[in-house]
Amino acid sequence: MDRVLALGLSAGLLIITAVEGGWLLPPLALSVLGFVGLYWWRGMAPAQLVAMLGRGARQSFGVLSILLLIGGLTAAWMAAGTVATLVYYGLQLIQPRLFILSAFVLTGAVSILIGTSFGTVGTIGLALMIMARGGGVSPPWVAGAIIAGAYVGDRCSPLSSSAYLVATLTETNLYANLRVMATTAMVPWLLSAGIYLVASWQHPLVVGDQGFWTDIPTAFSLHWVTLLPAVLIFGLVALRVPVKLTLLLSLGLASGIAIGWQGYSPRQLGSFLIFGFELGSSTELADILRGGGIWPMAKVGLLVMVSTALAGLLAETETLSALQNWLKTLRPGRPLLVGTLATSLASAAYGCTQTMAILLTYQLTQPSYRQAHLSAQRQAIDLENTAVVLSPLIPWNIAGLIPATLLMVNAEFIPFAVYLYLLPLWELGCRPQRLRLLSPATQANQPDLVRPAKP
Repeated sequence: MDRVLALGLSAGLLIITAVEGGWLLPPLALSVLGFVGLYWWRGMAPAQLVAMLGRGARQSFGVLSILLLIGGLTAAWMAAGTVATLVYYGLQLIQPRLFILSAFVLTGAVSILIGTSFGTVGTIGLALMIMARGGGVSPPWVAGAIIAGAYVGDRCSPLSSSAYLVATLTETNLYANLRVMATTAMVPWLLSAGIYLVASWQHPLVVGDQGFWTDIPTAFSLHWVTLLPAVLIFGLVALRVPVKLTLLLSLGLASGIAIGWQGYSPRQLGSFLIFGFELGSSTELADILRGGGIWPMAKVGLLVMVSTALAGLLAETETLSALQNWLKTLRPGRPLLVGTLATSLASAAYGCTQTMAILLTYQLTQPSYRQAHLSAQRQAIDLENTAVVLSPLIPWNIAGLIPATLLMVNAEFIPFAVYLYLLPLWELGCRPQRLRLLSPATQANQPDLVRPAKP
C-alpha cells in the first residue's frame, strides 16, 4: 500500500509540473528521494539503494555525449543558415490545396534532417502554423500534421536522441534499427499521407501576405553551401560512420560556414554553441529561428540521467512487480505487443516525458522479451513503435505538451496526429506476420541475435 501511495504522489507531482509547464527535474528528484526514503524505512541499506540508482543512471551515460553534440549541432546548423535554407525553400514548395499534406511531409523531412521534434516544430512547424492561421486552415488539423511529421524523424533519424537512447538501452545497432523502423513505418506513413491529402482538399490554404519568410534572405546568406552540413550527415550515415564522429564532422563544417559564409565571429559562434542560437533582432523571424545549444541540452541530459536512476530503482526494487508479472504471462506476438503498448501508455502518463516512457517500458518489458528468447532488436523496434510515438498523445506529457504550446494549440491536436496512432495500430494488425520466434536453426547460426532467458 505504501508503494502505491508513493507512486500516486510521484505521478501527481510530475503531472502537475508538466501541465503547468515547469521543469520536471525537481519532481523527479523528489520522487527519487521519496522512494529511497521508503525503501530505507522498509529496511534496505542506503548503500544498496545508492548502488541501484547508480546502475540505473549508468544506462544514460552512453547517450549523454550524443545529447550534448546534438545541442551544439542544432545551434551550429542555425548559425550556418542550414535550418533557414530548409525552411525558406521548403515553404515555397507548398501548394495551397495540399497545405495540410505538405505540413506533414515537410516537417517529417526536416525532422529526419535535424533529428529533433521540438526543433522541427519550433522552426518550420511554427512557420507553417503562422501561415495556416493567416490562411484560414483548421489549426487542429495543421497542428496534428505538424506534430505527427515531427515525430517521423524523432523516431527514425540518425540524429534522434530517442533513437540513440533505445539503441543504447537494448544494446543494438542504431543504423540497423533505423532500417527496420523505416520499413515498419512505410504503410502507416502512406495511410497518414492519404488522410492528410483528403483533409487538405477540405481545408485549403487561402493565400495571403505571408511576409515573414521574406525576412529569411535578409537575415541569412542562402546558398547551396549552407545545405552541406545536412548532406554530410546523410553521406556519413550511408557510409556507416560512427554517430559521434558524424555529428562532430557536421558540427565542424556548420561552424566553418557560420563564420566564413554567414559572417559570425568565433566569439558569437561559441556563445551560440553553448547557450543556443539567437538571431539578435526583434523580428517575427527571431522568434522562429532560435534554439539548440549545449547548455539547454545538458539540462535535458540531467533529466535523462535522473529518469534512468529512478527507473533503475523502481525495476530493482520490483515496485511495479504486479505489472511485470502480468507481462511475463503474455505470449510472444500480438499479446506481448499489447502488453508493451499498455505499459508504454502508463509509463508516458506517469513519467510525463518520452524519456521516462522509454526507460520504464524497457525496464518492465525486458524480462518478458528475454523469457520469450526474442532478439534485442525486436524489443528496440517495439519500443520505437509504442513508447516513442505514443508519448505525444498524453496531454500532459511534454513530448506533446511543448510542441502544442509552441504551435499555440492545446490537446485538440491529438485526434489529428494520425501517424502517431496508426503506427502502433498497424503493428498490432500485422504482428502475427511480422513476428516469429526465432527458429532453432537461426538461434544456432546467429546466437548474437538472441538474448538468453534469465535463470
